[in-house]
Amino acid sequence: MLRICVALCVLATCWAQDCQVSNIQVMQNFDRSRYTGRWYAVAKKDPVGLFLLDNVVAQFSVDGSGKMTATAQGRVIILNNWEMCANMFGTFEDTPDPAKFKMRYWGAAAYLQSGNDDHWVIDTDYDNYAIHYSCREVDLDGTCLDGYSFIFSRHPTGLRPEDQKIVTDKKKEICFLGKYRRVSHTGFCESS
Repeated sequence: MLRICVALCVLATCWAQDCQVSNIQVMQNFDRSRYTGRWYAVAKKDPVGLFLLDNVVAQFSVDGSGKMTATAQGRVIILNNWEMCANMFGTFEDTPDPAKFKMRYWGAAAYLQSGNDDHWVIDTDYDNYAIHYSCREVDLDGTCLDGYSFIFSRHPTGLRPEDQKIVTDKKKEICFLGKYRRVSHTGFCESS
């Protein structure tokens, strides 16, 4: 009887969680100037297709007119066995919400994808952690069918203990809890 009760409670919790993409909350009063600089990906949820594997470092910049751009670097494997360090470049198109952008990006090699993805800043304290979210395809029920997310840190060694609970709570809110994997930093792109 206890097992049935526990199972029903878990099921009710799952049903109660709102995973509709349109209801995902982003950072309030996002300040792109404070967001600029170097961020190290310490965890990521992958989309379908070729994607940066590890050693992912992003550099965000804002020009004099307020336009944001980014470069990213990370290890990929192409042609089934060729490891290389990929260099990506992205430009951001503003939307009415300051924490939601459309990101156009290109890979330096023809094998790498290009696209026009959502780039949402879910949360950041600007100095230690940032949570990025993108849904590439919304399912018929309004949930994310194909998406990705990065947990960024200003420190290549990872998140501070005091930031981990905040990040875990945000992973739950965007319905990606348990879908991330750790991103290692071995220096691969520094040596290639």
